[in-house]
Amino acid sequence: MVVAKPLSLKKKRCRDEELAALLQFKRGMVAPTDPCYDDPVAGTWREGDDCCSWDGVECDARTDHVISLDLSECCLYSFINSSSSLFTLTHLQRIDLSWTYYMDSSPHIPSAIGNLSSLTHLNLSNSNFVGEIPRELSNITTLVSLDLSSYGNNYLVMKLQSLEGLVRHMINLKELHLSFVNLPSSSSSSGVPHLLSNFSSLESLRLGGCELQADFPVAIFDLPKLKMLDISGNRDLKGYLPNFRLGSPLKSLLLSDTSFGGALPPSIGNLASMEQLEIYNCKFTGKLPMSLGNLTRIATFEEAMIWEGNHFSPDSLTKTSLSWIGKLTKLTGLDFRDMSLMGEIPSWLMNLTQLTYLYMDRNRLTGPVPSWLMSLPQLVRIDLSHNQLTGQLLSQFSHLIEELDVSYNNLEGSLPTNLSTLNNLYDLSLMSNRFVGSLELSLFSRLKSLYSLGLSYNNFSLSVKNISTENVVPFPNLTFLDLASCNVSEFPTFLHTNKNNTVFHLDLSGNSITGQISSWVFDLGQNLHGNGINLYLSHNLLTGFERQHPLFHPRGLIRTLDLRHNMLQGSLPIPPPPSIYTLESYLISNNYLSGEVSNLICSFRDIWLLDLSFNRFSGKLPQCLSNFSQSLSSLDLKGNKFEGNIPSAWGNGCQLQMISTSHNQLQGQLPRSLANCSSLEFVDFGNNKITDTFPSWLGTITSLSVLILRSNRLHGAIEDDLGSSDGFSNLRVFDLSNNNFRGNLPSKFINMANPMRAFNASRKMEYMTAYLHTSQEVNSFNYSMTMNVKGSDLNYPMIPDIFCALDFSANNFDGWIPGVFGDLAGLQVLNLSRNNLSGRIPSSFSNMKSLECLDLSRNQLSGHIPTELTKLTSLSSFDVSFNNLSGPIPQGNEFCTFESNPYEGNPGLSLKPSDKQCGNARSLPPLQHPPSPPDDGDDDDEDDSESEFKMKWMIISIGFVSGLVGGVIVGNELTTRKHYWFVKTFAKIQRWQAKISCVSKGKEK
Repeated sequence: MVVAKPLSLKKKRCRDEELAALLQFKRGMVAPTDPCYDDPVAGTWREGDDCCSWDGVECDARTDHVISLDLSECCLYSFINSSSSLFTLTHLQRIDLSWTYYMDSSPHIPSAIGNLSSLTHLNLSNSNFVGEIPRELSNITTLVSLDLSSYGNNYLVMKLQSLEGLVRHMINLKELHLSFVNLPSSSSSSGVPHLLSNFSSLESLRLGGCELQADFPVAIFDLPKLKMLDISGNRDLKGYLPNFRLGSPLKSLLLSDTSFGGALPPSIGNLASMEQLEIYNCKFTGKLPMSLGNLTRIATFEEAMIWEGNHFSPDSLTKTSLSWIGKLTKLTGLDFRDMSLMGEIPSWLMNLTQLTYLYMDRNRLTGPVPSWLMSLPQLVRIDLSHNQLTGQLLSQFSHLIEELDVSYNNLEGSLPTNLSTLNNLYDLSLMSNRFVGSLELSLFSRLKSLYSLGLSYNNFSLSVKNISTENVVPFPNLTFLDLASCNVSEFPTFLHTNKNNTVFHLDLSGNSITGQISSWVFDLGQNLHGNGINLYLSHNLLTGFERQHPLFHPRGLIRTLDLRHNMLQGSLPIPPPPSIYTLESYLISNNYLSGEVSNLICSFRDIWLLDLSFNRFSGKLPQCLSNFSQSLSSLDLKGNKFEGNIPSAWGNGCQLQMISTSHNQLQGQLPRSLANCSSLEFVDFGNNKITDTFPSWLGTITSLSVLILRSNRLHGAIEDDLGSSDGFSNLRVFDLSNNNFRGNLPSKFINMANPMRAFNASRKMEYMTAYLHTSQEVNSFNYSMTMNVKGSDLNYPMIPDIFCALDFSANNFDGWIPGVFGDLAGLQVLNLSRNNLSGRIPSSFSNMKSLECLDLSRNQLSGHIPTELTKLTSLSSFDVSFNNLSGPIPQGNEFCTFESNPYEGNPGLSLKPSDKQCGNARSLPPLQHPPSPPDDGDDDDEDDSESEFKMKWMIISIGFVSGLVGGVIVGNELTTRKHYWFVKTFAKIQRWQAKISCVSKGKEK
């Protein structure tokens, strides 16, 4: 007969001395009044309970000693020191304090840790321990796993002598994780201890970001049990990959951001267990071995993991040479963004039936989209945007697909109607293709998951009517709606009738919407919980506003409002006081708005971009505009009739990058407070009535790239007014024409303008752009400017960032032309005409390899035209008329194309061309000036230079590829990027490009 013992007599396993030690540890570490006291682990530690049953505590089943303590991700009040009762638990075999938060000062690892001689596993990773790792740690010879990693910082320090001590004593170690522990070099040692090569039991070694140097011991790769090796993030660590043996257990090899180099050995294919391989930003060369196709266990493959930052031969990166990827049949993800892949989409992709995402955007792919591609059974996300794909978009789709992006291609035909059946579709972008036909927006209205819909810039006619809101909510989750240039003729009314709509990005630009803007449009955003809406309505035929006062609804939050290039009339719409408005970008250029700009504009809060250019505004500028200096990045007021002074209270911390007030009637001085705007890149005060001396104080702004002061009343000498020693070092466009400057040419500026001195014919051309990071989107604003080139005022709506120009014409400069001009190898335009310059034309001009336009006319230059100028093979415009030059005209290359006009007014010149040197080359006709613009009926008394700018709609082009001096007269354009989270997640970019027509061709060859 067995009699059960009463429950009250059940033996408590926990030893009294260890229970007391743990309770004392808790009292010392967690205060009862502190939030940590109720921590999920420490909160279960109560007196009277069996400590072996506490969370995080494990006892030995035979001896009842506490052998494991897991306080990972706990919240501890104080730091652990060597007197802590924790170190009396001498039977501990495992301690895990990883990701533990200490609320007191940053703790050191106590030296008493060395007393725990039974430890086999110690994990102190990613806690806020700092300082030197104690040498006593090497006393624990029983350790099997040691993790002191501290990702993201190097607060822990271990001298290499201490590391060597660890390695020497811990002969049973299987896991050694020291990532981001600072292992500083010494005079005797600076690399990975070679003793690690003797660790036959080592399975995992992590030394990423440890500031290691010298050569990595190659024998470590041959450790018989090594499965994980991470030495990434050590930029000065050198090494090469050995010949790998068959049967190697290596599963993960992370070498990125090191100085490993040489060729990848074909034997890398012997690593049949490999699941993760990252070697980007190293110095590998040669060909990618086809044996990489043997690594069939790799599940995700991103191009960045292999060739980004390396120097593999180009023939390794073609679709044929990458065919080995087709053998990696377990791949679930493939990222080939921006790899310059050419030709059709490779057929070996059809083998990858487990793919869930495929990114091949920003390549040069051609041909059709294969029918099998979209129907890969597990495909969820596919991005083929920014290629040159043609043909139709076929109707076979994976039923799982969530993201489909084929934007910026040449696809044509009608859209497949079964797009409306893809119930998981989250993001659909078909923008910038050649799709045709009539399309009903209602086709997509029942897709409940649809978050982003992009149909802009196609050839179909889109109807936004017939979207029923009865018994069903259309587009219940739609946030981004891009319908630019879709032949839309009216506003989509479902946005009005659907009171719960969540759209905060609406692009209807480039359509044919006429009449007044409905009042409800400005009421959108009421359901966005403070996020606001971004409205793009530019390039339509809008004439006004259905509701004038108030135009902006108190609850209708608008972040971006783009009304450029319409037919709006009347005064500038501004929120009435006392509202403190959320508008961040306000663009209303190229309309017919008039009158004064009310001081009510001061009610704007946190405005980033303000563009009022090319209207008919008059009166004085509100001085409060400079009060926005803490937020305002771009201010464009050009092409109006503003008068008075430029706003002058630009304070410390000014964020301004671009300011243009050109082509107005502004007076007074240049505001000295602009020197507080340390991020300024673009300054254009041209074509006004400003009376001042040269603003040498702008030289403190090293980011300044464009400075245009043309056609004002500026005066005085410049040379002695030079600012700091490195002032104006980034200037690439410098226009002082049509002023009253005197004295010698400012040669010091020439010496310091680094972009003008640099010649790089192979550099990829981009455009000068200001990026505006608003609360929801990233907008980019292309800088524009007007310059006189080849005798015509040209406007550049987008300025190539390799374009460099100097225009000092129509001043009173005298003296000789400095020879240092010849150092400007990157200069395209040089105009020194209409001054009082004397002396000879420097032969060093022949070193200006990029020069396309050279105008020295109407000076007092003498001597011969240097024959060395025939080396300027890019020169397309040359004018030395009305000087005192003599001798023969140089012949050869571009000089054979010039008419006699550029030489007239020089009686001593021999005008007869040399047939021997020029052969039968035909001279180009004289450069024709553009026709005069139509009279707009404005009888105001303005300067001649101002009236010339009424060529607002005239378009001129004089070359581009070989002639970067080409330009057009058109307004700025705004490039819009999607919500920053959306960009980060899916790398989506919607770009609005100006449509530019040219009425004259560029330079003929």
